[in-house]
Amino acid sequence: MTHNFDFDTPIDRTGTYCTQWDYVQDRFGKVGLLPFTISDMDFATPEPVMNVLKQRLEHPVLGYSRWNHEDFKSAIRYWYQTRFDCEIDTQQVVYGPSVIYIVSKLIEQWSQPGQGVVFHTPAYDAFDKMIEGQGRACVRSPLIKQQGRFEIDWQDLETKLADQNNTVLLLCSPHNPTGRVWNQNELDKMAELCNQHQVKVISDEIHMDVSFKRHIPYVGFGRSQDWAVVTSASKSFNIPALNGAYALIADSPTRERYLHKLKEVDGLSSPSIMGVLGTMAAYRHGEPWLNALNEYVLANHQYVKEALESAFPEVSYLVPDATYLAWIDLSVLNLDMILLNQALIEQFNVAIMSGDVYGDSGKGYLRLNLGCPRSKVEQGVSALIQAIKLQR
Repeated sequence: MTHNFDFDTPIDRTGTYCTQWDYVQDRFGKVGLLPFTISDMDFATPEPVMNVLKQRLEHPVLGYSRWNHEDFKSAIRYWYQTRFDCEIDTQQVVYGPSVIYIVSKLIEQWSQPGQGVVFHTPAYDAFDKMIEGQGRACVRSPLIKQQGRFEIDWQDLETKLADQNNTVLLLCSPHNPTGRVWNQNELDKMAELCNQHQVKVISDEIHMDVSFKRHIPYVGFGRSQDWAVVTSASKSFNIPALNGAYALIADSPTRERYLHKLKEVDGLSSPSIMGVLGTMAAYRHGEPWLNALNEYVLANHQYVKEALESAFPEVSYLVPDATYLAWIDLSVLNLDMILLNQALIEQFNVAIMSGDVYGDSGKGYLRLNLGCPRSKVEQGVSALIQAIKLQR
């Protein structure tokens, strides 16, 4: 229990058509594995959200809905005011069916086929697929690990932003999978470089609320209108099945072109009413639950650190600034990572994401989802320790 919210009691998700549990075999080739994979959580959706959804389902008509109304947009404005001390213009708010959809449509607007999109690596694997699917070039700027902390390689980043063929910086803030929260100085420096080289910024901030340090939304910082924040309540409040995301698009012509694509071209402007109501309820009434969640997840990270470093003193686990994703560096152990993953699956019935899914700079890492009860974390970490010991 954390402030009267129960995160300890396991909930059986099998048989609910959930990707993480019911379809783990699609990626790992074996049914019934204990999964620490896709980034949703095993926790119950907060009660204020569930109550609103149940109340809506008492009404027997589920017709088409709208998102472009003050109730939806003012809930977002309220969240940014109370959570981030950030004032937003609700005229900038647009809806989209998913974060990746909105990001993709902005890249389509802000670049031409063959031009480059710059992003930090390791990176969420959907970035590569989406950028290449748009016929654009993936321009990777690897983060560097200094004194156990991931930092931006400013020389490399500026060189890539200065290349006139690269027109977009796709920022992941907080960063997935490293969990890095960018501070104000770093955001200002990126904004200045992008303004100097006329590079537009798309900031994917879907992990913004599960943060143990202060998250600062990328709102241009007075330098340019060529920016967009793209996010959703889905990760924070465990409601991805409800569908829906939103963006703040500062530039009015860009916003209008996006809305034309959404409605007239792609026919996707009518949202799930459950997604709209879920977001409104989460932002208006979900903060106490979220604060308790963050405490619990941070304690999960600390457990991973203590368990791994106790078993292998040469391993140094970096507790991230944000996210319920543990980015575990095992490179110091010089393991055969293919054999490690095979052992986890075949001998211990555990599924953990291999770091190389997130690019070459993820080799030697694992990504372990900690959005789950401590008892499950203990099972996963115990299996990982035993699997590593098979190679020792």
